[in-house]
Amino acid sequence: MGMTGRYELSEAQFRLLEPYLPQNGAVGHPWSPHWPILNGLFWKLRSGAPWRDIPERYGPHQTIYDRYVLWRRDGTWDRILHALQVQLDADGKIDWSQFNVDSTVIRGSRAAAGARFDGPDTDEPADHALGRSRGGFGTKLHLLCDGNGVPLSALLLPGQAHESTQFEALVDSVAIDRSTTGRRRTRPRRVAADRAYHAQRIRHWLRTRGITAVIPPRKTQGKPRRGRPITYSVAHYRARNVIERCVGWLKECRSVATRFEKLAVNYLQMVKLAFIERYLRVLTA
Repeated sequence: MGMTGRYELSEAQFRLLEPYLPQNGAVGHPWSPHWPILNGLFWKLRSGAPWRDIPERYGPHQTIYDRYVLWRRDGTWDRILHALQVQLDADGKIDWSQFNVDSTVIRGSRAAAGARFDGPDTDEPADHALGRSRGGFGTKLHLLCDGNGVPLSALLLPGQAHESTQFEALVDSVAIDRSTTGRRRTRPRRVAADRAYHAQRIRHWLRTRGITAVIPPRKTQGKPRRGRPITYSVAHYRARNVIERCVGWLKECRSVATRFEKLAVNYLQMVKLAFIERYLRVLTA
């Protein structure tokens, strides 16, 4: 089955995913082929169209949506994400010298509002990670990438939340098994972020873990504070521009650039689906 349409997986990319896909459905209800379903999901990711507008050649849109949600709930997507990260690391395609952190406000569409507060998704935040900020109604996406601009983790908060509140959780969420040593690597040598992340709490947290902070201090007026002045490497800070390019690339995925999903867990999974697409491109380049 050689599909080569726009947004669709190549055969080499599908073969990378195939070992991690469920092989058997419920008794008497075998899975419909995974490849078209995945292509329908990547079409949805890139186009930003409603689920019901997914082309029929990929299968029933309800089947595609159900598969998307089921694999989020049973951990299939997270297993795929982790397995691809392990392969990227084994191929030397993750730069551990510097992680870069930033956030961006994602506008929420009218379709994103009005989610129910009950349901099977116990990890769904009560506020659905939606709120109002200067950018309007939406979600704040916190992103971490490596020194090459490869995205490694993302977290969500309501639009009005401050960036720094997610810093430790975001950096701590990266854990990649090393295929050569059997150990799990979690820490880079440096972490770069803009002035919004300037906080004594953050600098202390990084220092206790042996990570160098590349964070400029906020500009102050009046008399300077006592004590040793805060310094950082300007050259390393300039290298932080890779995360701004990473944000730009993510927003080329229209289902990420605008939040259409009512549930935060479903929107975050759409972000992770964009990560998976990026990993497949890097691994098959």
